[in-house]
This record gives sequence, C-alpha cells and structure tokens, in this order.
Amino acid sequence: MTAPSTFGLSSEARNLHWLLTNLVEEVPGIQSVAVVSSDGLLLLSSDHARNAEARETRPDKPTGPRGSSADLATIVSGIGSLTIGAAKLMQFGGVKHTMVAMDEGSLFVMSISDGSLLGVHGSADCDMSVVAYHMALFVGRAGHVLTPELRSELRKSLETASAGSTR
Repeated sequence: MTAPSTFGLSSEARNLHWLLTNLVEEVPGIQSVAVVSSDGLLLLSSDHARNAEARETRPDKPTGPRGSSADLATIVSGIGSLTIGAAKLMQFGGVKHTMVAMDEGSLFVMSISDGSLLGVHGSADCDMSVVAYHMALFVGRAGHVLTPELRSELRKSLETASAGSTR
C-alpha cells in the first residue's frame, strides 16, 4: 500500500500515516484499518479506494469491507459505542479492546485515547494474537500524539482527499 499524500501535514500527522501504513503492510492478514474519533468521524484509513496507485501496485490485496473506509469507520464506531455502554451497565470499567470472530474474517477494535478507536479488519487466517499485539503497539505510539488539534488536521486532510477524488 502506498500512503496517501502527506504533503503539508504536520510531522505528527505524517508519523500517524506512516504507522498506519506500516501496520497494514507488516502484519499478515490485515485487510483494512480505520482510526475513528470519539464522535464516529473517520480520521485515518488504509482504504485502497482512496488511492489509485495502491490498487495498481497491489491489485491482489483485499480492500476490506464492502464499500469504503467510511463503512469500516461506522462499524468500528458502533461496536465501540455498544461495548462502552455494556461496560458501563456492568460496571467493569473502560473497554480496552473488542474482537469479533466471523467465519471468514475478524474485526478488532481497540481504544486509543479520549474515546478514539483503532479498528482492524483481518482475514480468516490472520493470527489474532499478532494482530492484537501490533494494534497495541500502534495505540501506544499514537495515543499520546492524538490531540484535538491533530484529530482536526487528520479530519480536514481526509475531507480534502475526498473532495479531490470526486472531481
């Protein structure tokens, strides 16, 4: 996967793009990744549909759930909200991570900071412990830099990329 253009972004935003690209490329079985804000907005994505060059260089790489990264963001946000509500009802404290195992794939959701979430769609043959380990590394590296200012910058960069791809 080739990272989306990071021209004009802060070093923190470029670093998060690099971390996400590295996560997708280095961990076998990961099909797509989304970072979602606490209010459900997509902040960062591995969506190949946004990147024609990635489709040309890796046509065999699955693109994740049907549709776009917005679909994965919606799913991640919904599961995050559901598990947070369940934890409050059960009085078990905060939710660290959630995993949904399906016949032909897995979905992992992990808390980053202030309610932001990392969602990973993995193939059926992915090693769940390896995926969870690398997600925890991402969260550890991203959590302290994911400030309100950086979330705003990432959101604006996605909106700009979306506007450019619809032209």
